[in-house]
Amino acid sequence: MKGKVWLVGAGPGDVGLLTLKGREVLEQAEIVVYDSLVGEGIFKFIPQEAEMIDAGKRAGRHKMAQEEINRLLLGKALEGKQVVRLKGGDPFLFGRGGEELALLAEEGIPFEVVPGVASAFAVPAYFGIPVTHRAFASSVHVMTGHRKKEEPLQLDFEALARLSGTLVFLMGVSALEEIRGGLLGAGMDPKTPAAVLQQGTCAGQKKIISSLAGIVTEARRKGIGTPAILVIGEVCTLAGQLAWHEKLPLSGKKALVTRPRERSGTLAGKLRGLGAEVLELPSIRTEQITENRRLWQEFEHLSEYQYLVFTSPAGVEVFFRELRERGHDIRILGNIQIAAIGPGTAKELNVRGLNCAWMPAVYDGEHLGMLLGEICQDGERLLIPRSAQGNLQLIREIEARTAAEITDLPIYQTVYEQSQGFADMKRQIEAGQIHMAVFTSSSTVKGFAEAVKGLDYGLVQAVCIGAQTEAAARRLGMKTVTAREATLDCLVEACVRAGAGSSLPEDSSHASGEFDSV
Repeated sequence: MKGKVWLVGAGPGDVGLLTLKGREVLEQAEIVVYDSLVGEGIFKFIPQEAEMIDAGKRAGRHKMAQEEINRLLLGKALEGKQVVRLKGGDPFLFGRGGEELALLAEEGIPFEVVPGVASAFAVPAYFGIPVTHRAFASSVHVMTGHRKKEEPLQLDFEALARLSGTLVFLMGVSALEEIRGGLLGAGMDPKTPAAVLQQGTCAGQKKIISSLAGIVTEARRKGIGTPAILVIGEVCTLAGQLAWHEKLPLSGKKALVTRPRERSGTLAGKLRGLGAEVLELPSIRTEQITENRRLWQEFEHLSEYQYLVFTSPAGVEVFFRELRERGHDIRILGNIQIAAIGPGTAKELNVRGLNCAWMPAVYDGEHLGMLLGEICQDGERLLIPRSAQGNLQLIREIEARTAAEITDLPIYQTVYEQSQGFADMKRQIEAGQIHMAVFTSSSTVKGFAEAVKGLDYGLVQAVCIGAQTEAAARRLGMKTVTAREATLDCLVEACVRAGAGSSLPEDSSHASGEFDSV
């Protein structure tokens, strides 16, 4: 049985520029053959069980020859696999996509093409440069600046110099001097505005705006590297006026989000909205305790409890999933009062049509225990379905204040993630390319440390949701900035302060909160 190949354009780097169809195809992939210019954040859409093959190609450094890639795609398809060939930008715009499909067509392998957002247009847009503008350019011309070793560029510089539109050269940095010389030699005005745009749409994006005559000197002086594109034309003068991305508070920052996979989306989205490049690499995951007969038995005795206490959104999810699967619904709760450790857990309850009656002012187990200890009467019963690794301080605080009967019931456990991606994250942290790691619980700190053993943790700028998380990070020697309150919005605010290099104000009344993330 023959498989199928999808040729997918990943866009210029920003995960938000991956098309909906591209994401849909990736989520069903069995084999993914990817290039170096694919944005790291896009890998989160690939199933964990999929085989990943690095065919990375950069100027002068090819992990696989083009012919090898062509044969690889054919071989995997003949094995009956669902194969995705993932390429940066658009695969049909100087991406050699046509070459890769030719062999498949000859062999009768079915394939589809999923176009990507082309870097020729998206990257200038992220720097405030419209490639066309009625006052400056009514046409745009896209060329490749790539050339084979020891061979000149195959460009008609005289024709290009006569054009009145915008010229965009992809992969043009290595041939920057030759392009400039060719255009000037063909009569182009030396004062023509030009821009070199590095790593557009990603944290490393940097621009050089100059004249055509001075662009090489400026690029060398400011250390422009690859990947970068060259834009030549009057539209480059608009970069100052129309710049938008670099004005976002987290532009130029790369943040590592370690929250569990199923909970990272909202936080990552907020950070991306502020301009950050976000890598979602969970350091922990939650696993439901299966065949949990203790929980099933307690379902039959819920009417005997006065309080039902949740310490995390995961606990809410597991509890009510099991409740439903055992043939019950929320009517079985009767008049039981529900307590939640914080707003994240309360939100999960609200989704199910339930309001929590009790929530501490400071969102951690200690203060939840203090609250419950004050309101519970001797002899009343509390059911606490939570993680097997739950903080015992909650129980101690209740028992210190009341003789209530407590059922501490493990319904899930927290497991450290072991992702291959952490090896590269370690390298990036050591190179100063990861500007902050965001932690929503002490468990995420511990999972992160387990995954990057050998790292000098003093290099890590940790952004922490609360005091317990901060303490875990500081024990490892990390630099810390802590949220004023244990909420997502305050955590995002702390990320902005960390990005600006500022520290947390002293009067953070809720800073001791531990976010209910797992």
